[in-house]
Amino acid sequence: MVEAPSNARAVVAFGDSITDGAASAPDANHRWPDILAERLAQADGAPVAVLNQGISGARVLSDRMGVNGLARFDRDVLSLPHADTVILMLGINDIGWPDSPLAPHEQAPSADDIIEGYKQLIARAHVHGMRIIGATLTPFEDAFKGMQFEGYYNADKEQKRQAVNRWIRSSGAFDGVIDFDAAARDPNRPAHILPSFDCGDHLHPQGAGYKAMADSIDLKMLTTQP
Repeated sequence: MVEAPSNARAVVAFGDSITDGAASAPDANHRWPDILAERLAQADGAPVAVLNQGISGARVLSDRMGVNGLARFDRDVLSLPHADTVILMLGINDIGWPDSPLAPHEQAPSADDIIEGYKQLIARAHVHGMRIIGATLTPFEDAFKGMQFEGYYNADKEQKRQAVNRWIRSSGAFDGVIDFDAAARDPNRPAHILPSFDCGDHLHPQGAGYKAMADSIDLKMLTTQP
């Protein structure tokens, strides 16, 4: 916590390892929320902080690597000083974990289950007068293939991701949309992350990927008060 002018604002990045910055260069502040903060620092208007509330392994509906997103939303978003906007990028672990070594016996949620979780978060943000922006889930074809967590991806899981992304883009439930899927995917193989953005596990971006994600955000959604 630092001293802030009375007109200061904060944007909360609420997500999982891709928000937490997995596979970005250590101590380089090169996660997508860091780069977004740099962009906002150069924008006109009131100062805007970016608060990174990404937890690796986080999910919307289930606990384990931290409590689920529904349970931690009050603590990690609604209670934060000056916060008036939240960017929600959460759900790929709800899709990927079941039927993998991470959760081999766990019942897999449907796309509709994840969307119902989103609806709860949207309603709670709006009750508190917060703007909530939905970010699409990035490509994950072949995630962890040949690695310890193989099984994280399959074709049925990809269909769930596509269904969730369609709802984020088209439902109108969010106050804005950031299309991280479009920013990160390989145009020749849309279910797969662009090779130059891939850290090697086919799920997490590396530095160039995080920069492309941050640069794809329309700052007009964030520089005005809700």
